[in-house]
Amino acid sequence: MEKLNYDIKYFGSDISNNEIQNKINIIKNDIDIFLYYLIIAGTHTSQITGISAAGIDSNSRKITALADAEFCLLGTISDYKYKLPTLKAGVTPALISNVCKILLDASLIVVPIGVYKRPYFKHILVEKTYGNPSNCLSTGKSMDKSRVSNLYEKGLSIGLTTNKPIVISESVPGGTTTAQAIMEAFGLDVADLVGSSLLKPPRKLKAEIVKTGLLNANLGPNFTSIDVISALGDPFQAFSMGLLIGARKSNNTVILAGGSQMIAILLLALEFMSLAEKQFFSERVFVITTGWLAYDESLKKLLKKVSDKHNVKLFGFASGLNFHKSKIEELRDYEKGYVKEGVGAGGLSLLTYLKGFKYEEIVSECESTIKRMKDVGQISIYKEYQ
Repeated sequence: MEKLNYDIKYFGSDISNNEIQNKINIIKNDIDIFLYYLIIAGTHTSQITGISAAGIDSNSRKITALADAEFCLLGTISDYKYKLPTLKAGVTPALISNVCKILLDASLIVVPIGVYKRPYFKHILVEKTYGNPSNCLSTGKSMDKSRVSNLYEKGLSIGLTTNKPIVISESVPGGTTTAQAIMEAFGLDVADLVGSSLLKPPRKLKAEIVKTGLLNANLGPNFTSIDVISALGDPFQAFSMGLLIGARKSNNTVILAGGSQMIAILLLALEFMSLAEKQFFSERVFVITTGWLAYDESLKKLLKKVSDKHNVKLFGFASGLNFHKSKIEELRDYEKGYVKEGVGAGGLSLLTYLKGFKYEEIVSECESTIKRMKDVGQISIYKEYQ
């Protein structure tokens, strides 16, 4: 992973320093006009014990995406509706995203799909119903194909009619496991590379779930991205694949703010388009994540597998934000690996840095915010969800 003049790390396909700088300039030049999408979604995969740290138990994980979106939108408020579920260590990356959203003066567009409750806050409705998470991927029948197609078409339509660059972020408990299943369905050996919200990724558990899902799916030959999402995926993937493809067809830059879940979206899109479209598509799509997630070579290897499979160059950047010197334990836990990414934290912190804010300013704001969160009791005790 190459260190640049900026406090940013590059982990994409091999290109020259000048080309890397040109890519950064593309992002920097658009910094004041990005549209920020936060897709929150539910999958029953998240209810498997030990699969995710996005909430201390399965009940709290039903609330996590809603709480992340509420906090990212509104920050510390005394009349919140969803307490942020307690984690074994650390604090939700929605904290970082909210701080950076404010510094960027950005408006967030929330898209809830298959979350467990109807959000009270402003959002875009892309389905007629709420409360319908996808089935566990182990069933091999995550969603009806008609639902997947409709979500894809809705995302595609929004992307095609957008005339600004976009950032795609997510909060999907269980989403790294569905991402792994997607990539394995397309023949990529990624079991030791896909990230996890847990300090020690439950590799064996994930492998068993994915293997069961693939067997039950029985995809056969000539399957499409729609087929794979229907069998093994989640609602976020269906909508975001469409949004990504539509935005690029409209010649807009796209930042995929996350880790392995975003690389799975990139793979789905590349699998879904013709050979002639792939080069143009890839030129201005950037995977941007946190330094905590990109500290080793796993994401670089994941991106390379997708790049090699489709013979295109793909580009990844990692934010230089860190909490080494923070006096707050929940923030220092990031440095221990307890929390790594989510809710677009890496993408938003890198954009905030490119906007002209120092990482130290982001840290200071995070420290002030978490103190206010504790004052109003916005970090929950998990028993409240039992």
